[in-house]
This record gives sequence, structure tokens and C-alpha cells, in this order.
Amino acid sequence: MSLQDITARITKAETAAGQPAGSVKLIAVSKVQPNERVQAVLEQGHRCFGENRVQEAAGKWPIFMEQFSDIDLHLIGPLQTNKARQAIELFSTIHSVDRPKLAKTLARLAQDMGTCPDLFIQVNTGEEEQKAGILPAEADAFIAECRGLDLPVQGLMCIPPVEEEPSLHFALLAKIAERNGLVGLSMGMSGDFEQAIALGATHVRVGSAIFGARVKPEE
Repeated sequence: MSLQDITARITKAETAAGQPAGSVKLIAVSKVQPNERVQAVLEQGHRCFGENRVQEAAGKWPIFMEQFSDIDLHLIGPLQTNKARQAIELFSTIHSVDRPKLAKTLARLAQDMGTCPDLFIQVNTGEEEQKAGILPAEADAFIAECRGLDLPVQGLMCIPPVEEEPSLHFALLAKIAERNGLVGLSMGMSGDFEQAIALGATHVRVGSAIFGARVKPEE
């Protein structure tokens, strides 16, 4: 599908959900996509992109940022504490704050550097052992801890289990956000972003539907 097709579907979903047009931010997930595909989307006027790894983003985006001054880059993958400083320098938003050690590291660096990206707390709504994120039962306490560290928490993020109905997880995330006074909801991907918007998503992460199948790096 083209970027215009995805944008049109988002607008339709916003209208159906009673949301103003343009209220949902489309994050074009550019991880492991060749530079020419990213360039093509940039040339269509899109500026909001998502990357999974700090190292990959650091090797890709500085050149694009020289060409396009208004790029809005989001980290949507796991963040190691030893990459936190680099992430603060590179990204405008980090969606994967998922543990106290990382929160404390970000808070310390924010004090040292005098700046901090917008932050989303990742919630492991499916309680999957192999997946990052704060467990739902621990989310309220962790949100309070992050706020106590003066971190700019804007909302919550989740990645539902592949084999489960995503709407159940989107609804759970929205409920946790609402009771904690958070408005940002980073949820919904290529296959389910319309369901996510219906349940209050403010950010949707769409990759393959925009760029095509990912290209694996050469061994």
C-alpha cells in the first residue's frame, strides 16, 4: 500500500472514532529498510519515523537529518542503558521505557544533558516472558516512580501477543493510561492500527504496509 492509502485509512478511522483528523501520529517504521525506500517516503513529505535499534538509527539518520531539518525520530525497540545517552541525542521520543534501571539512567542523563525526549512506558499487556515491558499489575507504581524522577512521561506503549485479539490489549492499555492521567497511547501496527485508533491510539507504528517487506541485512 502507498503512504497515501495508509494516511487515508487513518483519517477514516479517526472520523469513525470521533477524533479530529490528524490527531493520530503515523510512525513509519523504517527499521532494516534500505535508505532508498526511506528517502522515497521522506520525499513524499512524511517526517515521523520509527527505529528499533540505536546503532542502526545512528548509522542511517544523521545524513537524512542534514537534508530534512524537521525529522521526528522515535525509538520503538528495546533500549540498553549503555545506549541511553546516544538515544537521548538522536530521538525525539522513546517508546520503550520498561524497567526501573532504565528510568533512573534516563533521569540522570536528562539532568546532565539538560534535555530528555518524550517518553512512553512499555507495558507487557500479554505478560509474555520473552517480551519486554512492565507487567500491568506493576504499571501504576512504575508510572509514579518515573514521574517522581521528573521524567516527561507522555503515555504508554504495548505490543500485543501475535496469537491474541489485539483489541483486548489495546483496551487494557487505554484503561491503565486513563487511571494514571496519561493521554498518549502508542499501539497498533500494520495489521491492526484501525482497531487501535478505535480504542484511543494517539500513535500507530506502520512499517511493512508503507515500505514493503523488510530487507534482511547481508550476512
